Amino acid sequence: MISLTMKYVGIVSYNMGNLHSVAKAISNLGVSIIFLKDPRDFDLVSVIILPGVGSFNMAMKELQRLNFVEPLKLWIKQKKPFIGICLGLQLLFDYSYEGNCEGLGIIKGSVVKFNPYNVHKIPHMGWNKLLINSTNDKYFISLGENNWMYFVHNYYVITQISNLESSYIIYGKQKILASITHENIFAIQFHPEKSGFKGLCLLNNFLKYHSCLS
Repeated sequence: MISLTMKYVGIVSYNMGNLHSVAKAISNLGVSIIFLKDPRDFDLVSVIILPGVGSFNMAMKELQRLNFVEPLKLWIKQKKPFIGICLGLQLLFDYSYEGNCEGLGIIKGSVVKFNPYNVHKIPHMGWNKLLINSTNDKYFISLGENNWMYFVHNYYVITQISNLESSYIIYGKQKILASITHENIFAIQFHPEKSGFKGLCLLNNFLKYHSCLS
């Protein structure tokens, strides 16, 4: 039975991978999880996480098929706490060149493939050091230095709205946006659930900031 007084974190269940690893990470922080299989379940949670591994166009098809698109837009418009992880970050943007597909259109920008002449290897897979924007770092502020996070992606996001960026990385010759912090939105290209202690600290900071942890 779901308690009406307890705060729950909802993870959007839409057949696009890594749901259980994210759920395990959140549970390890002492927070209860609900897998969101129906938009009506949004009323049961205080935070929504949109994770994802796979192709952009297939993810959008699944979100549309399960009627999640408009409820997700409304949740974010209402400034309720939201985390997008990896593909969940990319889906927030207007358009992806992976499958030439429109996204949720919440953030102005596009998703493009790495240029093989500018990077070491595609996909970008492994650990990379975050460079944190000190003017937009409310979730990073207690992490200290040497914050290495785990990445797995072929595509990256481009936006002209520079003040959204809360962290970035250098991969080969390219500067790559690693996270966005804006109002209720915290969207990250890396996988905090696979990034060890620092990744868990980051999730903990977000949940604490939004009063989901004591």
